[in-house]
Amino acid sequence: MTRSLKKNPFIGNHLLKKINKLNAKAEKNMIKTWSRASTILPTMIGHIIAIHNGKDHLPIYITDRMIGHKLGEFALTLNFQGHAKNDNRSRR
Repeated sequence: MTRSLKKNPFIGNHLLKKINKLNAKAEKNMIKTWSRASTILPTMIGHIIAIHNGKDHLPIYITDRMIGHKLGEFALTLNFQGHAKNDNRSRR
């Protein structure tokens, strides 16, 4: 279910404060965050945000095509290692 249109898009309050502070100074430093549920806003364009994937922070450069998506969509939590070579179940 999507978020109500009466409410604004969700973004962590601490993250919004950090981005507004960097925009006021016209700096482009990397911001670490654990808030994977935050929505990407137009004020974030051009920033590098390090998103936590459960193990470490993955730096993601925010572009205009990412607006409206969630931060967690760009930091995958699982790494596919490939199928097993000796898997005979798939050859039945």
